[in-house]
Amino acid sequence: MPRTRLPVNEWSHLRLQDRIRPGLRVLFVGINPGVRSAMTGHHFAGYSNRFWKLLYESGLVPEPMTFEHDDRLPQFGFGMTNLIARPSPGIDDLLRSEYVDGWKALAAKIRRYRPEIVALVGVTLYRAIEPLIAADGERPARSAAMRLGLQATTIHDAQVFVLPNPSGRNANFSYAEMLAAFRLLSRRISAPPRRRVRAGGAST
Repeated sequence: MPRTRLPVNEWSHLRLQDRIRPGLRVLFVGINPGVRSAMTGHHFAGYSNRFWKLLYESGLVPEPMTFEHDDRLPQFGFGMTNLIARPSPGIDDLLRSEYVDGWKALAAKIRRYRPEIVALVGVTLYRAIEPLIAADGERPARSAAMRLGLQATTIHDAQVFVLPNPSGRNANFSYAEMLAAFRLLSRRISAPPRRRVRAGGAST
């Protein structure tokens, strides 16, 4: 039976709660919530979204989780937010101004909470904000070539890691390719946390 599309006014005003706190190893960032995520109040809640399956099968978390457990992510050193808070069925109706405003809000969160790694969930997300990162005075990517994994770009001293969009509508990557990228992130954070150097040479 086809799913009935809900009237926009039933979900457009809804906003998801960030799952974030100081001292995170990884802050996952999506573009914006889908309609089902907005309706359920949980991140990556789409019927075909493989985020939670990938999180477990890659070894990032020690037990199976679903979108209903997103509030437990900080227990494992992870956080979650979105670049743009407004939900939508897709990204086509997002405005350029929303990306700019979203980047400013995201940069402030990264500066405040200082995650070790910012994991951008989706190549499209990285391509959208990379010019904004560079314009904000952060270190730009050394190459225009797009690749998954760790980037040369940094955001307020946080490393940037690009993951494929785990939506079932993403035909650009197979599940095996998605899993390989998530496993690469898992291996990255298995290493001891990177020591940060403050002004004056003191390390943290």
